[in-house]
Amino acid sequence: MNIDKIKRVYLLGIGGIGMSGLARYFSRLGCKVAGYDRTSTELTKTLEEEGMQITYTDDVQSIPDVFKTASEDTLLIYTPAIPKDLQLKAYFVDAGHELFKRSQVLGFISASRFTIGVAGTHGKTTTSTMVAHVLKHSGYDCSAFLGGISSNYQNNVLFGDNDVVVVEADEYDRSFLTLHPNIAIVTSADADHLDIYGDANELITNFKLYLDRVVEGGTKIVKKGLPFAGDIAYAREEVCDAYAMNVRVEDGEFYFDYHSADLDIKNIHLGIPGLHNVENAVAAVTVAKLLGISADKIAAALSAFKGVKRRFEFIVKGEKGIYIDDYAHHPEELRAFLTSMRKLYPNKKLTVVFQPHLFTRTRDFIDGFAEVLGLADELLLMEIYPARELPIPGVDSSWLLEKIDLQNKRVVSPEEVLSIVETEQPELLVTVGAGDIDKLVKPLKAIMTDVK
Repeated sequence: MNIDKIKRVYLLGIGGIGMSGLARYFSRLGCKVAGYDRTSTELTKTLEEEGMQITYTDDVQSIPDVFKTASEDTLLIYTPAIPKDLQLKAYFVDAGHELFKRSQVLGFISASRFTIGVAGTHGKTTTSTMVAHVLKHSGYDCSAFLGGISSNYQNNVLFGDNDVVVVEADEYDRSFLTLHPNIAIVTSADADHLDIYGDANELITNFKLYLDRVVEGGTKIVKKGLPFAGDIAYAREEVCDAYAMNVRVEDGEFYFDYHSADLDIKNIHLGIPGLHNVENAVAAVTVAKLLGISADKIAAALSAFKGVKRRFEFIVKGEKGIYIDDYAHHPEELRAFLTSMRKLYPNKKLTVVFQPHLFTRTRDFIDGFAEVLGLADELLLMEIYPARELPIPGVDSSWLLEKIDLQNKRVVSPEEVLSIVETEQPELLVTVGAGDIDKLVKPLKAIMTDVK
């Protein structure tokens, strides 16, 4: 595949965060870009405003004629998240097109560039965005393909003038095995995506395979405590090659010191909250150090970092009410998020609205979800978001609710969430999940902003 020859790109599942990044990349190169997605979202509307033609019906008649004929200058990209029986995909295959996964195309793009890959079952989106921001803010520069919308740049793809690219290396469907990183980070390797891997051991095997793909002379940066090692171990407040010390909250802001054998940076102000984000920042500082970026530029960049949309995102921050939205959808992500909430606001009643994501994930980690959701003071539990799955008998939010050791808990509809919040006017509200719970953000913001 010669990326330089591509003039037209059609994406099946264009509205996904990773796919939309590729769409924007090729559009920036001057290619004609179109695609299909199941539903219209704020992101797809933005892509359309940027000049991309998008259809929301699985109808071959909706395909623009210019994409129908297979040629070396037409690229077809699909995400494994689309239905296997999608008529559009079948049409392209029958027409002689070779279809490529998003991960394969990322592999093509990064093959001839200095690649920084950030992998992990959680933490990879914030860490990769943080790394890219430090490189941008410091003047080192880079391009980046991110798994979320950077709040600093209001985009999920960044363009630089050098040959350095930061890539979120996704473990889903073994996508990260298409990359050949020069620097590889692994933030976590908790059991997840067992519908793909079968068991936790197979997931670990594939993370090891990812690290094996680091080019000769490259560097592997691995969080301390994982069942495999790299060249550099990092952690939050655990002694190892690179770690945070003196982590503290001052006036609602997080500060820490960075320590390694050859670099100490005192009193780093982190522009976003969260104990887990201090840990992510340690990995980002370690990458910047390897690239020769000075300590003062690293510290300035982290202070200016605004985070990622739906990652510990403050929606409302007022005296009468605080509302934060987060993407956490795995028990360990929830634990990191809710623990940080408790540290940041120890004296406030915490109302949690959670939407479980996938029947299989809920089934496989039911006890973990039940334990960590017990950290809330009040829990509004929505029904499971199915995404690509069919229901599993007996696996529902009522089953999860029964297992949670909490007095104030209930299963609610989206409409009930809005009604309860309007009536109770919580002092500290969070919405958490990876499904369509984000549709509640705007109406909840309006309610919380209008708190009497």
